[in-house]
Amino acid sequence: MMDGHKTVEPFWETKSLDEMDPEEWESLCDGCGKCCLIKLEDVDSGEIAFTGVACRLLNLTTCACTNYPMRSVRVPECIQVTSDLARNANWLPATCAYRLLAEGKKLQWWHPLISGDPQSVHDAGISVQHRVMHESRDIDPEDHIVSWTE
Repeated sequence: MMDGHKTVEPFWETKSLDEMDPEEWESLCDGCGKCCLIKLEDVDSGEIAFTGVACRLLNLTTCACTNYPMRSVRVPECIQVTSDLARNANWLPATCAYRLLAEGKKLQWWHPLISGDPQSVHDAGISVQHRVMHESRDIDPEDHIVSWTE
């Protein structure tokens, strides 16, 4: 800039996933809720299918975990997203900020860090808001495979 002020680049453009502190890491989550959907893997092809069935801890309106600090205790199969997972997990949705950054891509316009508004992920139709149901004994996830997750 000509006025002598230095432009500060956003941390997600200057740091690798491994260099981020916990607060920066957590802020990358766009709040879409897609990682909280039950996913099915084809044992022959390894292909992942997302379902419209969500973890029982997911708030279906806000798309936030209702017990985030204790999620691994309450839901032992809950997986913590790490930088290694972001680079290798084929089940992270293509819109996931962790995956996008791991692939060297930019955050989307609707991401709250870009828009400044946590509601933008919902307004853009990216989140699972009002599109899914909670898991239960009465629901077979195989009957609820969806294609809108990408």
